[in-house]
Amino acid sequence: MQTGVVKFFNESKGFGFIVDDESKKDIFVHITGLNGLTIRENDQVSYDIVDGKKGLNAVNVKKM
Repeated sequence: MQTGVVKFFNESKGFGFIVDDESKKDIFVHITGLNGLTIRENDQVSYDIVDGKKGLNAVNVKKM
């Protein structure tokens, strides 16, 4: 699993970005990858990465 910090998450639109701790790249996260979890800016999270239509997506997101 990867780890990172939530940079931005828009609850009304259902998406945001996580900054990966290792690569410092922004990873897209969609509400469907949260499994009912609520995340906010600056939350520490762990997640898996999958290839999406437009790049890397975070899935199986969990708060640390």
